[in-house]
Amino acid sequence: MSSLTVTDVTKSYGATPVLTGVDLHVPEGSFTALLGPSGCGKTTLLRLVAGFDDPDRGTVDVGGRLVAGPGRSVAARRRHIGFVPQEGGLFPHLSVAGNVAFGLPRRQRRDAGRVASLLELVGLDAALAQRSPHQLSGGQQQRVALARALAPAPSLVLLDEPFSSLDASLREETRQAVADALTAAGATAVLVTHDQAEALSMADQVAVLRGGRLVQLADPRTLYRSPQDLDVATFVGESVVLDADVRAGRAHSALGVLDLERTCPDGPVRVLLRPEQLRLGPSAGAGPRARVRGVDFFGHDARVRLELSSGMAFSARLEGWDLPAVGDDVTVGVLGAALPFPGDAVRSGVGRVPAST
Repeated sequence: MSSLTVTDVTKSYGATPVLTGVDLHVPEGSFTALLGPSGCGKTTLLRLVAGFDDPDRGTVDVGGRLVAGPGRSVAARRRHIGFVPQEGGLFPHLSVAGNVAFGLPRRQRRDAGRVASLLELVGLDAALAQRSPHQLSGGQQQRVALARALAPAPSLVLLDEPFSSLDASLREETRQAVADALTAAGATAVLVTHDQAEALSMADQVAVLRGGRLVQLADPRTLYRSPQDLDVATFVGESVVLDADVRAGRAHSALGVLDLERTCPDGPVRVLLRPEQLRLGPSAGAGPRARVRGVDFFGHDARVRLELSSGMAFSARLEGWDLPAVGDDVTVGVLGAALPFPGDAVRSGVGRVPAST
């Protein structure tokens, strides 16, 4: 296993900038997720690390070895990096064993025991070794692709949205198997994804890219609870964003007077709450009133869509066992503190609640 260090990496295609001054460090043996919307540069960064393309500026270092930089470009096949593409990329004319063995050094390709141990590592029965890729489920194909990538014991494993084509239940099962296999192999891994839940649940650290720049690098809990700005906040999870006025260290908003996560000067701000911080009570109770406009039931929990008298819509996330009905009037309470941002913070994609007087 090896660390990965990307320094001031910039890449353009023609006149279109794709990455601008990206700095990223992935510690040895850790799992990092590259998270961002389509077109933000995630896959381009992965390709530069893999050696499929060269940066216009900056350096890529794998385990203390410079593999890309001014006057230096180590071929992809010599970087000792494993790569798992989006669709698995298995060879249809080879068996499972043939696909896995393809990743091994030539002298080890006839070692059936090594192939069996690699299949076991990714949670597959060795009895599948003689099947063709088309005889496997999508999740099994992705695990075979990972086994092939791990076969030569690479210093770094790159995964390019490997679960995006799987259905929800299979995606959860497969990504857990992949995470377990990477941990068992002691591999350093980088995952490209646009799935926030995937990034937060799998990674030791998450790098958020926006417009070709790395805007925040943090562990999942810090990223979710202390996003750098409102754009990051609204991208990494559901959110309720309110206009508010800070007086004596507390925010006065349409959802009441809120405690703040950090000190903030008096004046107009925007504050962030997560839907799971909201609690609903009977309409006769104390607190702001809202009407239930919809309930999205997921079994273990539910999203309750609400509307204030001002017309602003937002959602609360509640346990699934005791829910209001559509049309009910409820009171809204807030658990915990809100996170403040400057009053002129970006408003894209979030509702607005007028500040209370």
